[in-house]
Amino acid sequence: MIIKESEEAQRLAADVIARGGVLAFRTDTFYGLGADPFNREALQQINELKGRDGKPILVVISDASEARRFIAQESKLFEAVRMRHWPGALTIVVKAIADVPDELTAASGTVGLRLPDDDEVRSFIRSTGGALTATSANLAGEPPARTAEEVASSFPTGLDLIVDGGTARGDKPSTVLDLSGAHIRLLREGVISRRELEVTLPELGL
Repeated sequence: MIIKESEEAQRLAADVIARGGVLAFRTDTFYGLGADPFNREALQQINELKGRDGKPILVVISDASEARRFIAQESKLFEAVRMRHWPGALTIVVKAIADVPDELTAASGTVGLRLPDDDEVRSFIRSTGGALTATSANLAGEPPARTAEEVASSFPTGLDLIVDGGTARGDKPSTVLDLSGAHIRLLREGVISRRELEVTLPELGL
């Protein structure tokens, strides 16, 4: 079922997530597959839908405070980077608490978090519990979906709900920066360029 983004859509979405279902919604980049990040069965369903296995599933949060539900230890490094780049299209990879499912981390012990720079997206996430998975809504190897119709074409079955938030506003994925180890690593260059990070990170003393 496709439903336009609205208060009713948020109520339906909250019910889907509470029941352990999977939905699609517009993120700050492309459309994503949303589920409760702590529901193992829902996470397994996402991997089955996409036809992939063994990859971490990124998470979007409604407010910076939601990060505490996932991070093993908040560091000065994390705080400095998130203060500079959140809200924004920067996914920050950090060490995860033990309660975070292996299906989310791909048994890596780390989790990628993003606070979207989009009021509507943050409001939607907040209405469904404050945190949602946000792996791109496409089959493995296919381009990410930019509209609800493209999501429906890729997934004619298997989704409990598709929330139509209009056409995706970006044409690049989020940038992924790994802060979980001894050295900062750029895992994926996206909306935020390597060049921008080469400027901002030294400004933060990093």
